Amino acid sequence: MESTSATGAGSSRREATRQKLYEAAVTLIAEQGFSATTVDEIAERAGVAKGTVYYNFASKSVLFEELLRHGVGLLTASLREASEKAAREGGSKVDALDAMIRAGLVFIDRYPAFTQLYVAELWRTNRAWQSTLMVVRQQAVAVVEDVLRDGVANGELSGELDIPLTAAALVGMVLVAALDWQAFQPERSLDDVHAALSRLLQGRVSGSR
Repeated sequence: MESTSATGAGSSRREATRQKLYEAAVTLIAEQGFSATTVDEIAERAGVAKGTVYYNFASKSVLFEELLRHGVGLLTASLREASEKAAREGGSKVDALDAMIRAGLVFIDRYPAFTQLYVAELWRTNRAWQSTLMVVRQQAVAVVEDVLRDGVANGELSGELDIPLTAAALVGMVLVAALDWQAFQPERSLDDVHAALSRLLQGRVSGSR
């Protein structure tokens, strides 16, 4: 039992350290770019020794790749949880999509620096982690695709719906609208932004007037 407890404590400490490194890296890279950010700066911002960075990640590139996995994984989990909660409460598939829009906004409001990095990296093609980024992006989009597919299957949504493109468009809409909100319309509340996107969803995906 003592050995198991010690192992668990060690794992928790390492996860806490990795979380600090993620937060330090994402903030610095958002401020000054990936190339300009050094491992020394990441370690200093995280409050750890430089060797701790290399103990957890083989290089700065590996750290950033794992940061992308971690961040998009959190987003995917929040989207899935929102969809499942809507289903448990007896909501429609459009309700589930609306719940995911709100979950996405909440995530972006909580992690704005990560979201900026993620959106920027989507447009770059010369990064070592590009294939990883495409995989984790698809995991997030697939959660929306599943809801759209179920909506088409039960007759709630039109059978003519282009599911992959619509799912990507919904995710993109939330990302771009949220970044625009934070950069140019910060006086708006999260509820206000969600209401605007919800009306767009209701009118375009559900076909209501």
